[in-house]
Amino acid sequence: MAVESTDDAPHRLSLRFEYDTERHAAVVERSVRVEVGEIDDARSTARVEREGRTVRVWIGAADLVALRAGTNTWTRLLDVAERVTGAAEGVPSRTDGG
Repeated sequence: MAVESTDDAPHRLSLRFEYDTERHAAVVERSVRVEVGEIDDARSTARVEREGRTVRVWIGAADLVALRAGTNTWTRLLDVAERVTGAAEGVPSRTDGG
C-alpha cells in the first residue's frame, strides 16, 4: 500500500513539541519542514505545522514498522534542530534536561 498523505494512512501518529518562545518554535519548525516530502517513501509520509510555541509532526504509515522508522527519523530531526537552535540562543534542549 502506498501512503500519499498522513490522512489516508492506516497507521498515524501525532507528535507535539512545546518551546519556550515562538521564535524558538519557528526556527525548529522551519528547520525540519524542508525534509517533508524529501524523506517520504511509499510506506510513510509526514506533515509539519506550527502554532505559536507548538510544533506538531504528523506521521502516516502503511505499517507499524514504517511508523516506528518515521517516528525515529522525525524525533531525531527535531532533536538536532532543537540543539542547534538552543545552542545559538543559549537555551538547553529537551535532551539536555531543558
